[in-house]
Amino acid sequence: MATQAREQSINLPPGQQERQDFPRFGVWTFADYQADVTDNYEIRLAGEIDSITITQADLATLPRIEQISDFHCVTTWSYRDVQWGGYRFRDVYEQLIQPKLTDSIEMVVFRARDKYKSSLLLEDALQDDVLLADTLNGKPLSTKHGAPLRVVAPAHYGYKNVKHLHKIEFLRDAAAYRPRSPRFIEHPRARVSHEERGRYLPGWIFRYLYRPLIGMTVRRMKG
Repeated sequence: MATQAREQSINLPPGQQERQDFPRFGVWTFADYQADVTDNYEIRLAGEIDSITITQADLATLPRIEQISDFHCVTTWSYRDVQWGGYRFRDVYEQLIQPKLTDSIEMVVFRARDKYKSSLLLEDALQDDVLLADTLNGKPLSTKHGAPLRVVAPAHYGYKNVKHLHKIEFLRDAAAYRPRSPRFIEHPRARVSHEERGRYLPGWIFRYLYRPLIGMTVRRMKG
């Protein structure tokens, strides 16, 4: 089993504040979703690809990765040193997906069982630290954190880290993607180091729009 160590950093990224707990967090629409966790799950593939599914058994043929990384929510809170386990997306792509693609790809769209979706440019999705994770701190994912399988992309804000992964869609043209949220609050890349919180406005402005939402969102997700 390969182990990927976290780069130690002294400071948090721009505008982030450390949080001591790791709450379930996200769009209120999905607060009450309960994952149907089964022993055997599968991922459907769509877009510029032959229609196939990837099963849990297929993933098990790939190297498992244990990774420690920080999680950064776009609303400005961060939780440090999260231990994830799963499969590097690049391995999944190169060994199980790429041979079946029918065209060149610019964007990957991750769709959840609860109907949430988000996207990553292919070049970002293929970075070493992007995982399809099924464990957290050595235990199977709970509903709270995305069971049975989720995306982990530490270099990108949390809204790119889709929970309850159900389907992956491959787009030839990134411009064809239509976000679920209003376009101005979903950045095509959402890189934490560049403070790409949304479109059209500087990232630091979004800090003051989002911070007042943290407490009420945590309470709503708990309830």
